[in-house]
Order: sequence, then C-alpha cells, then structure tokens
Amino acid sequence: MPDGSMTSAAMPTLSSGFDHLRPRDFDRLSKFIHGYCGIKLPPSKRTMLEGRLRRRLRETGLPDLATYCNFLFEKGGLDEELVHLIDVVTTNKTEFFREPSHFQFLAQTAVPRLLAARRTGSVRPLKLWSAACSNGAEPYTLAMVMAELGLQRPELQSTIIATDICTEVLEAAILGIYPAAMAESIPLALRQRYMMKSKISARAQVRVVPGLRRQVQFGRLNLMDEVYPVGRDIDVIFCRNILIYFDRPTQELVLQNLCNCLNPGGYLFLGHSESLADFVLPLAPVGNTIFRRL
Repeated sequence: MPDGSMTSAAMPTLSSGFDHLRPRDFDRLSKFIHGYCGIKLPPSKRTMLEGRLRRRLRETGLPDLATYCNFLFEKGGLDEELVHLIDVVTTNKTEFFREPSHFQFLAQTAVPRLLAARRTGSVRPLKLWSAACSNGAEPYTLAMVMAELGLQRPELQSTIIATDICTEVLEAAILGIYPAAMAESIPLALRQRYMMKSKISARAQVRVVPGLRRQVQFGRLNLMDEVYPVGRDIDVIFCRNILIYFDRPTQELVLQNLCNCLNPGGYLFLGHSESLADFVLPLAPVGNTIFRRL
C-alpha cells in the first residue's frame, strides 16, 4: 500500500519559484557595491543579496534578477536605481544605549576633558558626529546624554550631526518613531523624559520628544567619499560597527578621513569588535575601542 511518502521526483526543492544571480551578475554587483560604498560581499553573501534584491523586483516590476542586473549595467539604469540598491544592501542593526560603557565614558570623562581644555571664555558648542547613524537610536542616545549633562552644566552647548548612506533609515530617524520594546534599553528616567507614548495604545510605539529631535541634524553621507562635509572641528565621532563590513584598505582610508575631521584631543568611538591594529593613525587608545586624537 502507498505509505503517503513522495518520490524524489515529486519532492519540491527549497529554491522552487526563486531565480538566482548568475555568477557574472553577482561579480558585477559585488565589485560595484564595494567600489561605491566600501561594503564587501564575498560569495558567502550571495544568498543574502539575492533575497534583498527580490524586494526591488517587486517594487520595480522587473521579472527576474537577470533583467534587473541588465537594467543596471546595460540599460543605463544604475543612476536611477543607485539609492535603492544601496538601501537594500546595507545592514542596519542598532539600539538605544548600545555598548553603554561608551556613553558612560562620554559623560564622565570625554566631555569634562573637552570642556576643561577649552580656551577661557570659549562658548563654541561641542560637535558630535554619529557617522553611521542607522535609524537614529545612536544620535538620539547622544542627544539624551548631552541634554542630561546640560542640566548639570548650563554652559554646555552641543551640536549633533548624524549621517548614513541609507535613505530609508534616515527617513525613519528623522521621524523618531520606534517600537516601544526598542525603548526598553533606555534608562527609565530618561525614557520618561525624552520619549512620548503613542496615544493609540494598540500601536505600542514611542516617539522622541520634539526638543530632542531638534538637537540632531540628519544627512546622507557615503564614507567612501574623498571629503566628509562635516567640517574638521568635530570633538566626538561615533563610528561603530560599520568598519566590519569593509576590507582593510577601506578601513584605513575611512579611519584616516575620520581623523582628519577630529579636533586634536577629540574622541573616536569604534564598535566592540573593531580595532586599529597595524594602522598608522594619529590616535591613542584611552578605553575599550575608544581613542583620542593626538
């Protein structure tokens, strides 16, 4: 009697219904993406890239990945599609007060030292830059820390710049609306002061208060650009968990450009898995993945 099992000929494959990137197309995409924004896509990332590009197929109405790549590289569609292509390949994972020891160092050590080193009578605001800000959790955390310090030191003024290459996350960051669960990493007192609950309880959302949103200036910036239009007088740069997506020559290039933007005595914060090993840079370690500009 039949046992209900399917023969191998009748067994569906997991890839049924999905087309795949041809080796030539993956090679062209990975080379272009690396050259444009520094992100390296080894062959192990091919399935991830295919999945993300299928979103663009649905949005553009193109039938398959081969047609999409032909549109980019043969039909002159790259300029039109560029922002969307970069949006889908970038990874945006972040949270409020991520790696909290960095914010403790900022409040307890970096800012007091920066203020102590200022010339007598100087009223120049401290300039902070979140160089890969994703959905805004990091720069809004910086804004909370600086606002709290300002309650203790009324003379303290600061400017916070936040940039990212992904337009989707920048749009979300400007709105400052987040799932309520995401705000749970914010200390309760700060959550009550700087977050508003949605009036519609079913939404389970919070929004950064208007006063804090005004403290952050958002803009699009590609870390592969030759010059970063943020000035050369930055006091604090947070560039965390982005270098891991770059190869070593790109890491060195980006780090040198970041140093060029830092004031002498300014601070650079990297992600917990990033280092400056074997790079010759005008930086001295002062904490766990925290460096001071010489």
